Amino acid sequence: MASRDEEPRRAQMLAAALEVIAERGFAETRISDVAERAGVSPALVIYYFKTKDDLLAGAMRSSEEAWYAEMGRRTARLPTGSGRLEELVAMTFLSDGTGTPEESWSIWLDLWAQALRDSVVRAVREEFDEHFRQTIRDIIRFGIEQGEFAVVDEDDFAAGFSALLDGFAIQIALDDPVVDARRAFDLAMRIAARELGFAWEAQRGSGARRNRARAAQR
Repeated sequence: MASRDEEPRRAQMLAAALEVIAERGFAETRISDVAERAGVSPALVIYYFKTKDDLLAGAMRSSEEAWYAEMGRRTARLPTGSGRLEELVAMTFLSDGTGTPEESWSIWLDLWAQALRDSVVRAVREEFDEHFRQTIRDIIRFGIEQGEFAVVDEDDFAAGFSALLDGFAIQIALDDPVVDARRAFDLAMRIAARELGFAWEAQRGSGARRNRARAAQR
């Protein structure tokens, strides 16, 4: 674990890794590219992260931690389960100007691809997915307790809804001409409203929220 004095430099390298991977893809990213972007030596990057897969896992973990911290701040101010769920979906798909959803989700495609071959990245992917499902479960439980949502199996809903969002994310990453970020957001919320029994109307602007994998770069 990095000491307190080392954390700023480590964070700088992680942010540089996210930028380079988003631009070039994981396969075309070299340790030297990340080092140049961070203004450090390749040897220092290797000292901190050992391998490129470790660097990818560390960069994504840093991004996820920032994303969940921001989401926690936002949802804590919202009194309804539907408002919290909408915030989660908006932060998943809609940009706030720091980067496009396509860039964000292209990094996730790289993570998923590496998880097929690398046990360290696979463990990180499993951890991230379970964290996302648990976040959805917590929101659903809150809405049920408030009497706002219909009583559903929280595990089943979280598994299905998280898979739905991931599926939309793949379409966004591939720049699909039919499913863009705005449509993914609207469709996901309509499906959630139907399954959970609450009323929802599209009102949110398309450029107002942060997408995943870019939160750590602000």
